[in-house]
Amino acid sequence: MKFYNPVMETMPIEALRKLQSQRLFDMLSRQDQNVPFYTDKYQSLGLRPSDIKSIYDIKQLPFTTKEDLRNQYPYGMRAVPETDFVRIHASSGTTGKPTVVAYTRKDLDIFDEVVARSLVCAGARPGMKLHNAYGYGLFTGGLGMHGGATKLGMAVIPVSGGMTDRQIMILQDFNPEVICCTPSYAQTLAEECNKRGIDTNALAVKYAILGAEPWTEVIRNQVEAGLHVNATNIYGLSEIIGPGVSQEDFEEKGSGSYIWEDHFYPEIVDKDSGEPLDHGEEGVLVLTTLTKEAMPLTRYWTNDICSINYDPDGKRSHIKMSPIKGRADDMLIIRGVNVFPTQIEAVLGELDFVTPNYQIIVTRSAAMDEVELKVEIKPGADKHDVNLLNSVKHKIKENIGISVAVVLCDQGEIPRSTGGKLKRVVDKRI
Repeated sequence: MKFYNPVMETMPIEALRKLQSQRLFDMLSRQDQNVPFYTDKYQSLGLRPSDIKSIYDIKQLPFTTKEDLRNQYPYGMRAVPETDFVRIHASSGTTGKPTVVAYTRKDLDIFDEVVARSLVCAGARPGMKLHNAYGYGLFTGGLGMHGGATKLGMAVIPVSGGMTDRQIMILQDFNPEVICCTPSYAQTLAEECNKRGIDTNALAVKYAILGAEPWTEVIRNQVEAGLHVNATNIYGLSEIIGPGVSQEDFEEKGSGSYIWEDHFYPEIVDKDSGEPLDHGEEGVLVLTTLTKEAMPLTRYWTNDICSINYDPDGKRSHIKMSPIKGRADDMLIIRGVNVFPTQIEAVLGELDFVTPNYQIIVTRSAAMDEVELKVEIKPGADKHDVNLLNSVKHKIKENIGISVAVVLCDQGEIPRSTGGKLKRVVDKRI
């Protein structure tokens, strides 16, 4: 089984553009008729859906932001009656009111479809078992992966997040071939198996689908070596649909993740000006939902930094996105230099005496951000060794161009993921 939906996944670009154009026009018409937020916004700009002749005209449309969704809390962005909702999800709301997303039956069918495509892309096949360690509840990860796996014909083990002892027992006893969780929790599982002397090569699990937080090749290498799996990235966000917006192919690792363009139209724009950037240029990912019924979004500003490009050697015709470098609002400005946590993670991967476990403490002195980097060392290394400390400082300075305060920590001192997203940056700025 090479594809889940070969017609859509290998559609010629010209046909794909025609399909996108028609779906965009239909979506804009529904927005204009049913969502006062968009009706008012388009009218204020002197726009009508009929002004958009093709997908190439999308840059004429305004952006939609997370703040817009919060201002329309809870259901102000709906394009269908509330009685048509069949499921409602929401973000955690830790930085304000949660962003609410609703689904019609057709929306859930699309959700299941793109997740099923993603699972096949990651190596999963009908008849396999999926160890689903994403959280169930208002977070879209658990139920989203569950629905797609069921549609594909997999048996789902709905473990949810946390309770690492139970997770390891199920991996040993239930023989799942596929696991999905956050990359930081996959690190935790690999480390725990090693501590307990478990031969992970003897486990049935061979594919890991990791997402919900940025990660690098350093983490991939650790997870693959620790769990003996083929690890790929899945990307999504609840505002667009949930997991399954894009997926890395298990045989094309390192070349990016396919965005399912028949449902989600991607753009990359300058993070300051909002101007569209060419393929290959790095900026903010902007997504438009072409088929979503309940809460369709136009040019949603994801805040995720990446680039997009077509892969002439890829199996599929859809565009690929690079790994997420970070979020625009997570970027640290250290003495005038822009730094993302993933850059530091990549540098640490080049040092053989540290583990991939680290934590960044951010404080503010006057108008400048200051950073303290806590790095965990491997057994046998001495955290008081000045030469090791200076090696880390030098490597950061050499590769990123800034000097940071470094603290070496013994194994186990840096927090681990307990099932959900791991907070690697502790922001103490006021």
